[in-house]
Order: sequence, then structure tokens, then C-alpha cells
Amino acid sequence: MNFRYLIRALVALVPFLAQPLWAASLTDVAGRTVTLDLPAKRVLVGEARQIHTIAALAGAHTFDTIVGWRDDFLTKDPDSYDAYVERFPKIADLPRFGYVPNGSFSLEAAIALKPDVLTLNIEAQTAAHESGLEEKAAAAGIQVVYVDFRVDPDKNTEKSIEILGKIFGYDDKAKELIAYRRAQIARVTDRLASVKDLKRPLVYMERAPGNDFENGCCRTFGPANFGEMVEKAGGHNIGSDVFKTTFGTMSIEQLITANPDQIIATGSNWAAESKTNRFVHVGRGADPIKARAKLQTLMQRTGFEGLKAVQEGNVHAVWHQFYGAPYEFVPIQQFAKWFHPKLFADLDPEQTFREFHEKFLPIAYKPGYFVSLDKGAQ
Repeated sequence: MNFRYLIRALVALVPFLAQPLWAASLTDVAGRTVTLDLPAKRVLVGEARQIHTIAALAGAHTFDTIVGWRDDFLTKDPDSYDAYVERFPKIADLPRFGYVPNGSFSLEAAIALKPDVLTLNIEAQTAAHESGLEEKAAAAGIQVVYVDFRVDPDKNTEKSIEILGKIFGYDDKAKELIAYRRAQIARVTDRLASVKDLKRPLVYMERAPGNDFENGCCRTFGPANFGEMVEKAGGHNIGSDVFKTTFGTMSIEQLITANPDQIIATGSNWAAESKTNRFVHVGRGADPIKARAKLQTLMQRTGFEGLKAVQEGNVHAVWHQFYGAPYEFVPIQQFAKWFHPKLFADLDPEQTFREFHEKFLPIAYKPGYFVSLDKGAQ
């Protein structure tokens, strides 16, 4: 071979020879391709509620490679946080970080932990890009990877599970989780598809009422997230008639005009940050009596008492954190029972979630994720 051509060929190979043989590329939900060693040895979890997915993949090894996480698990989902601290006591000492979009995230403190990768939710991308966090992190040897279980879950959930499966080294478990999730959703959608002339109740999904302001109304969901869950469960989400974004706010007049057949409020344990403490506390191990009392109080707000759903006792609450985890098959099953009780009389969402814990999660199941008002209660 001509010596000059041999030299050129060797020079062309240098970039590839310089990379570790186990380096791999993945494309995140933002369409960015990043290269890193997989599975990652040190992971900084940019939203701690991603643990709901990571734990379903890694089980008892969930925290083996996590070196830090955002503080949202403790402030926004303390019931789940407590369960994981009970199972993994050392995580109480894991370094915690703020939120990228509001500027409370410290890149300097993150760099000090020497992570290989920082996993962020897609809604943090604009702030991360504009602040130069992506470039600064890359310069420090940290790859930023975006996932999404909240903004457009129908499009991004399965891809996000696959991404986290690669990062943590559980590709096969990711496939198993995706298959399980699909099968549980199909238990509802397949049966609905067999019903001719399905009558869909009008459903109002209220986002976290009683959390931010005392008598506020009416934050809700468009066609994605909980709005999509309503549709898959055989209802019609009235928020989708008003706007096409994931989240939005209706006026009380729009709600009264729509006059929904069913009302579902989202709730969680927001005691650490709520200004009013009027939220409905549902979630792992929540007290149903207290939750029901809070839900009933919320239905006494101006304009609510005359609504059809309130008059007929079709008022419920659902764990808010379902909106950011690939567990939406559980509320879809529960919604289907509320909307079409005869059609889904044999479906047991609580048993489904219990089985899911046994198959995938390293923590034990405790009920409390749903509550309904008693018929006739106002």
C-alpha cells in the first residue's frame, strides 16, 4: 500500500481509537445524540421523581450508581421518599440539588460529584440551553440527557424508559416494563374498542386544587398527560376543548358551561410547600377519611355545588404523581371503573398496582392513591 495513503488512513482512525471501546451513543427525547460509557458509573438524577422509573428497572440496585438528585422527591412526594429511605437508609445523605429552570441548580456542586451523566426532564431544556448548562457540563465531562414522562407522555414515555434502561444497564428490564405497561393499558382500551356507540362522560381534571391558592380554579390538562388518560379510559376531557397545550387554566364560567359528568382532582402530600394546606392528600399510605373531607371541602367553592358531577356524587381524587411516572396504566384502569362501572366491574386497579410493586419495585405496596366522595355527599 502507498505509504502516504496508509498515514491518511491511520489519521482518520485516531478519533475512533481515542474513544473507549465501550462508549455508546444514545438519542434523548430532545433529539440530541450524546456519547457516554454505558452503563454509566455515576449518575446525577436531575429530577428525583425519575426514581419511580429507575426503581422499576434497577430494583434493589436503584441507588448503586446515583451520586445525587434533585430535592423534589422530598418536597413534592414525601410519602414515596419516606418509603425509599426506609428501604435504602443511606439515600437520606445523598446530595440534593435545586431546579434548573428557576436557577437553583448548582452546576459547580454537581461537577464536584464527578457524574458521567445528568438526567433532566424535557421541560428543563430551554433553561439549560439558554444558561449554557449543556455546554458547561459537557466541558466538565458530564453528558446531559433529557427524558419525558409529563409533557408528551404518549410520545416520549417508552423512549424515556429505554434511555434510563441504557444509562443504568437494564435494557432487558426496560423492555419488560414497556410490555407490562402496554398490556395493562390494553385491558381497558381493547374492551372499550369493542363497545359500539360508546357514551363518553364529560370529565373535568383539576390540577392540584387547594395547593397554591385557597379558592383558586381551574387549572387543568389539555389533550396530553391526565387529559390523555381520561380519553383512554373512555371519557372526554373537557380541557382538550379549550386548549391544546399539556396544561392550562379554564375560567369558572367555562367549567359551569361545560357542566362535567365527572370531576377528578389530583392530589399529593404537599405539606412541605403548600401555602394553604387545602390540597387532597392521596398517595402511598394516605388516610382516605381525611382525603375525602378535603375533597368535599373543595367542592364547596363558588360555582361547584351546582355542577352535575357534584350533584350526582361523581367526584374523585387521584395521586398527582401519576402524571410524571410510567404508571399511568393504574389511573387509566381506575378512571375506566368510574366512567363505566358495569363494563369494568371485574377490573381491580389496586390489585394491578400491588402486582406491579411485587414484579418491579423494591418497596412494598400501600393503598391510598384514590378516593371518591360518597354518593349524595355535598
